[in-house]
Amino acid sequence: MDKAERKTRVSPERPYSGLGKLPPQATDLEEAVLGALMLQKDAILEVIAILTSEVFYEPRHQKIYNVIQSLYTQSNKIDILTVTAGLRSSGELEMIGGAYYITELTERVASAANIMEHARIVYQKFLQREMIRISTDTIQSAYDDTTDVFEMIDKNQSDISSMMSRIQGASVVDVSDIISDEIISLDQPKVDGLVGVGSGFTDLDSITNGWVKPNLIIIAARPAMGKTAFMLNCARNAALQYDCPGIIFSLEMSKEQLGQRLLAAETEILLDKIIKRDLTDEDRSQIHSATSKILESNKLFIDDTPAIPLLELRAKVKRAHQKYGIKWFMVDYLQLMRGSLEKKNGNREQEISSISAGLKALCKELNIAGIALSQLSRAVESRPGGSKRPQLSDLRESGAIEQDADQVLFLYRPEYYGLTEDEDGNPTRGIGEVIIAKNRHGACNMLKLRFNGSIQKFSNLDFDYRSPDNHLLNGSAVANLMPSSNFIISPSNNFDDDKDSPF
Repeated sequence: MDKAERKTRVSPERPYSGLGKLPPQATDLEEAVLGALMLQKDAILEVIAILTSEVFYEPRHQKIYNVIQSLYTQSNKIDILTVTAGLRSSGELEMIGGAYYITELTERVASAANIMEHARIVYQKFLQREMIRISTDTIQSAYDDTTDVFEMIDKNQSDISSMMSRIQGASVVDVSDIISDEIISLDQPKVDGLVGVGSGFTDLDSITNGWVKPNLIIIAARPAMGKTAFMLNCARNAALQYDCPGIIFSLEMSKEQLGQRLLAAETEILLDKIIKRDLTDEDRSQIHSATSKILESNKLFIDDTPAIPLLELRAKVKRAHQKYGIKWFMVDYLQLMRGSLEKKNGNREQEISSISAGLKALCKELNIAGIALSQLSRAVESRPGGSKRPQLSDLRESGAIEQDADQVLFLYRPEYYGLTEDEDGNPTRGIGEVIIAKNRHGACNMLKLRFNGSIQKFSNLDFDYRSPDNHLLNGSAVANLMPSSNFIISPSNNFDDDKDSPF
C-alpha cells in the first residue's frame, strides 16, 4: 500500500464515532455502483434521484461520485477515462488510489443490471448513519444546560422530517393523474358547502370559503376593535359548530380571562357580572345549561404561555396536531411572539418577518390553517378625515406580514371613534366591519357584523342595520355615550380585548 493510498484510508471525523461499533456501511456495493456508472452511460439516470456524494461512506467514493455528477451535469460522457481525467484535473486522482483503483471498480461488476438495488442498499446504510448522527446530536444537546429544549426538539424534528422527505422524494406525475384526482375530490362531501374551517359568520365564510388550509390568515385592528372577541367567537364556532379541533395561543391574556369571555359570549351574561361573580341563581343555571356543549366537546384548547418563541409554538402545534388532530391554530397576537433566536444585531422588523414566515411554513408543513392577530400602527389614528378604516400599509412593524399572509382581515368599529353614521348615512351603533383587504384565492370585500362589547360577542347581522329602530342584544353596549377629547367611547370599552402594545 503506497503512501497516497494510506492517506485515503484515514476516515474523516465521524459524527457517530466513539460509540464502540462500526457505522453501518456497504463499501462493496458502493464500489459496484460506481463501477456500473462507468460501464453503462445511462446508468446514472436510474440513481441520480437518490444518490448524492454524502450517501457514500468511503471518502474516496464521495470524490469519485462528485466527478461523475459533474460530468453528468455538463452532459459529458461517463467512463473510466473521463472520470480519471476529472479526478486528475482536480488534483484528487492520487488521493483516491490512482487510475488503477478506477479500473478496479469497473472490474468488480459485470453490468449495471442491478445498480438500482445496490444503490438502495447504499442509501439505506446512509439513512442508518444519519439516524445515529441525529440521535447523537440530540443526546449531546440534552446534556448541555445552555441548550434551549424547544429549539433542540424542533431541530430534531426538522432533521427527521428532512430525512423523511428525501426518502419519499418528489416523483414526476402525469398531469392526467392530477386532473383525475381533482375530479374525484370534487365529488367528496363538504361541510356546509365550505372548503375550509367555518368561522360561523355566514357572509365571511361565503367570501373566504372558511379558513382554508394551509392558509395563514392575519386579523389586524387597532386596540378596542374586538380582535380577541372575534378570535374567540371564530374559535368557538369552528370547534363546536363545525367540529374542527384547534388551539389558541394567548400571549396577552390568561386562560382564565379567555374563559370568562367565552362564558359571556356563550351565555349572553354581561362580562362584568361574570368577572365580579355578581350572578343570580338564574344566571348560574343559564351558565350550566349553555356551556354543556363546550364541556363535552374536547375540541378547543388554550395555551397562555407569554412571549412564546416561534420554535416552542411550532413544537406545541405539532404535538397538538399529532395528539388531537387539530385543523387550525390561532395566535393572539403576533407582535408579542419572540423569534427563534435572540440576535444582538437583529431588529424587531426582521424578527417579526421571521415569525410570520415561520407561521406560514408551519401551516404548509402540517397542512392546517393558521390565524394570527396583529396590531396596527398609530397612523390609523392620525389619518385625516372622518374614517379611520385601516389599510394594508398600516400593518405594524413589517411588510412581510402582508407578503406571507394568504388573507388579511381588518376589524373596524366606527362607533368607537364617535361616528354614528357611515358614509351612506346608515347607523353604526353596535356594528363591526370586517374588511377583507387581501385574499390570495378569492375576492376582497367588506361585510358587517353585530358586536356587543358587554358580552364580547360578534354575531351575524340578521337584522337590517340601516333601520334606526334596530335594537342590539344588550342596550348597555351602546348606551350612555360619553365624550372624550378625541372620540366617543361606550361603557363596553371597559372590557377592551387588548391594550396598546409597547412594540
